Amino acid sequence: MDELVFLKLGGSVITDKARPETARPQVIAALAGEVAQALAERPGLKLVLGHGSGSFGHVVARRYGTRQGVSSPEGWWGFAQVAAVAARLNRLVADTFLAAGVPVWTLPPSALARCRSGALISLETAPVEAALAHGLTPLLYGDVALDDELGGTIVSTEEVLAWLARRLHPVRIVLVGEVDGVFEGDPLRHSSARPVPQISAANWAQVRERLGGSSTPDVTGGMRAKVEAMVHLVREQPGLRVHLISGKRAGALQRALRGEETAGGTVIWGM
Repeated sequence: MDELVFLKLGGSVITDKARPETARPQVIAALAGEVAQALAERPGLKLVLGHGSGSFGHVVARRYGTRQGVSSPEGWWGFAQVAAVAARLNRLVADTFLAAGVPVWTLPPSALARCRSGALISLETAPVEAALAHGLTPLLYGDVALDDELGGTIVSTEEVLAWLARRLHPVRIVLVGEVDGVFEGDPLRHSSARPVPQISAANWAQVRERLGGSSTPDVTGGMRAKVEAMVHLVREQPGLRVHLISGKRAGALQRALRGEETAGGTVIWGM
């Protein structure tokens, strides 16, 4: 029986977000290997794969203010630059996954999405569904998009995956970052920040108060925005589980794709 899982590789783990346009090819290759192993173990497993832009798209988008809108010639030049640099990272990710034996097919959100006032209002899902039907792994990423009110903007990987989740109904969403799930504070700044193993209706109000943003450039809101978006999605779809893990811990991704609690990190459920 087919099992649909959404997987997002965060920009914080596949790039060095403190250094412009600096990928982590060894990390990407290790994650690709774990995905390939999970697919080989579970013939019914189908994936929709996304990745963040990290030190590629976020740095350029911040320079030009692309998220807030595009109107001037300079702004449109920046829009094109953001698209180019995001695609550059995507090419590296795609080539690495193909080399590992994962049949990824890149679908740029800039060609599929339309926004209004910075919010995603439409995204063509037929190519994603066709990819899955033919045994391919659709690969999406944070990208520029045209906007009816702002001219242009940025659409995040989480926004794209949330849109697709409401239509394709995955059983799990796995978010892979640099840190091992959600913490009460920024563990990269404060070693005493405590991990949050689970987020549910019972503790969400308390966790929300303690969530921070991002310690590096992130035009789409950092950890707080990502967790809030996933909590909202879990509320909409009872039974959906979202798992946030570290991509630096060997084997964690493979276990999370299998739905194992031993993957560690943080699970969002039961909202």
